[in-house]
Amino acid sequence: MLLLGIDTSGKQGSIALARAGEPVAEGGDLEVIEIAPLAGGTFSAQLVPQVKALLSSNGYTKDAVGAFAVVSGPGSFTGLRIGLAAVKALAEVLDKPIAAVSLLEVCAFTSGAQGKIMAALDAGRGDVYVGEYEIPATAGQVPREHILTRSEFISQAKGWTVVTPDSALADVARAAGLEISTLPPISAAEVARLGWRKIQSGETVTPELLEANYIRRTDAEMLEKSGS
Repeated sequence: MLLLGIDTSGKQGSIALARAGEPVAEGGDLEVIEIAPLAGGTFSAQLVPQVKALLSSNGYTKDAVGAFAVVSGPGSFTGLRIGLAAVKALAEVLDKPIAAVSLLEVCAFTSGAQGKIMAALDAGRGDVYVGEYEIPATAGQVPREHILTRSEFISQAKGWTVVTPDSALADVARAAGLEISTLPPISAAEVARLGWRKIQSGETVTPELLEANYIRRTDAEMLEKSGS
């Protein structure tokens, strides 16, 4: 089965074409065939043509795709909406399942770390997106994803293994004495790998239920933070 992984959450994005269900040397039973970059600022114009080109260059049409994995948040509001809209349309036409993937969970999954893992991403304006996970997961354990100020992040991250692809944020955490692991940039390949794991465990959504997870503050919280 072919799986398309899509990430339009940041300034740059990517698409990954992967083959699932066949034994491979690495990555369990998912083989990443090719990754195509998406230039920031033009996702709306690039995404669908790039998907078509990626499939065509590998000898496939859209009808060969068996499932989708897409980043649902956190990240750029506009970027997320473009990626989710495209996947909704394709999955509805093809009647295929979708794995909605958190970028924070991708970071935790990709890190290979064990125990109490805190994934962190720069949210801008001095804020940090944070995901708290226990790996391997314990019974009844529910991951928590929220947004903190940098000072709150430094305070609450003590005792956790922090993972992030953001080198500047890693420097801040390391200077505060936190245990930190800096990840390479996340691509749609990692999104596809986690998405395939979710698909195998039945964690999928239909197009009409696919929604963005912005993890943003409420208007009241923003006013309180600004002192208004």
